[in-house]
Amino acid sequence: MKGEVVYLYAFDVANEIQTARVKEVLAAKPTPIEVYTDHTYPKDVPLYKPLAIEPQRPQATCGGQQVRLMVRIYDVGVVCVVARVPVEVEQLHDLMPWHRPKLDDGLLLDELARQLCREVVQNLGDVMIQASAPSEPEAYTVFCLTEIPGVNDVAPWLSRQQREVAGLLAETKAELLSDAQVSESMRVQRSFSLADALVIEWDAALVVDLDGYVDDVLYVLELANMQLEEYRRMDQRLDHYLTRAYEDVQQARFGLFGTYSSVLSKLRLFRVDVTRLNDEVSYIGKFFGDWFLARVYLGASERFYLHHWRNSIEQRLDQLDKLYNVFNSEITNRRLLWLEALIVIFFAVDLVLLVLLKG
Repeated sequence: MKGEVVYLYAFDVANEIQTARVKEVLAAKPTPIEVYTDHTYPKDVPLYKPLAIEPQRPQATCGGQQVRLMVRIYDVGVVCVVARVPVEVEQLHDLMPWHRPKLDDGLLLDELARQLCREVVQNLGDVMIQASAPSEPEAYTVFCLTEIPGVNDVAPWLSRQQREVAGLLAETKAELLSDAQVSESMRVQRSFSLADALVIEWDAALVVDLDGYVDDVLYVLELANMQLEEYRRMDQRLDHYLTRAYEDVQQARFGLFGTYSSVLSKLRLFRVDVTRLNDEVSYIGKFFGDWFLARVYLGASERFYLHHWRNSIEQRLDQLDKLYNVFNSEITNRRLLWLEALIVIFFAVDLVLLVLLKG
């Protein structure tokens, strides 16, 4: 069997990247990614295209094979590093060691991806809005097979190899898996023709395409993995910010002027910021002109629980809205109280002055 193992690493590096201002990265000019498809699709439905670059750097090898590195730059503040390694094996279980690859020079492929991301971030400079240190990446492994001896129809082969495929994707010896786990691992499948098949698991996927072109499916998996990274980061930020916001509200001094104004301002800005980012990340996966790729995306979205992550973000945004409204109401009530007190004081002063003048 011949093919390649593809590693997807999604790093959150900023709140936003102004991709229109990116001129050069790692001594190369990035261009929008090109994904070709031979499936039927309407031409008027756009596909989101991040900036792409294949950096020219010293060759890295893994298992004696050259590692092909690619970088994608997303305007939602994400840098994705893609590493592709050709493989040739006898059986599916021979791919098991490729879950955690190490380069021939001893460096882990994960660390090479981190190094490349840091270099890209240094090159981007001021085109990043609210930049932050690269996050721990959301990593995903895709096993791609483009040649299986004696196989022309993938479906029967996949049916015979279910347990081995489940073991590979679960990174567990096939004979140790229960029937229930095998069924769960094989639950999310997609296929367009007799020559292709896709099985999506939480941490890895198997792509079979005997025609040899897997880039379109890989790109959809990359998009879903990128969205998972952003939802996870937004959820963490909201957890942290809500805790801090509650503390700020409790410690705020409610006067006519005071710290309440800065707390209210932070609540307002953060609420708008996260809402905008949530909308942009969700929009990326909203339209796929290729119906088959749309089905692939829906399968990845289901397996990655993107809907649950999105709901979690929206629930926390609702909490933030409620906190903002409660705080704003408290400030308004305090101001009204001060205003009423001032009116009473002025009225009393007016009465005193009238009495004194008449006297």
